[in-house]
Order: sequence, then structure tokens, then C-alpha cells
Amino acid sequence: MTTRMTINGVSTCQTAGKEQYEKFQSGVGRRKRTLVQYDYREQTSGELFSCVAPTLDECREKRDNWLKRKGYTL
Repeated sequence: MTTRMTINGVSTCQTAGKEQYEKFQSGVGRRKRTLVQYDYREQTSGELFSCVAPTLDECREKRDNWLKRKGYTL
């Protein structure tokens, strides 16, 4: 699988406050499912959040929960 989101396993999401995502398929045969790989770099600290979920909305919800836990504002 080629990806535009990583180079040698390192996220290419370098700009603070930006998100990056792409869809990919996982599984074998008829059991394939489409998932979204999501990266977000926090604006003030530059900390990277990364996750995989079935939809982009679920990824963003996970990001928002992470930001709240860390005490960052949206």
C-alpha cells in the first residue's frame, strides 16, 4: 500500500493546526472494509494526534476528545 501520509513510517503532517487524512481498505476478499487514517498536529505545542476509524467524522470526534483531555481549545 502506498501512502502520502508517511515517509519511512514518519507522518508528513508538519504544519501546526492542520489535518491530513486518507482512506484505505483493510481485510481479505469479501471482508474488506474502508477505513480512514487521520493525523492532526496541535497548534500550540505541535503534538501529533493520529488514529484510524471507519469514518472521517469519527476521527474528528476522537481528535476533539483528545484535545479536551489535553486541555487544548478547538
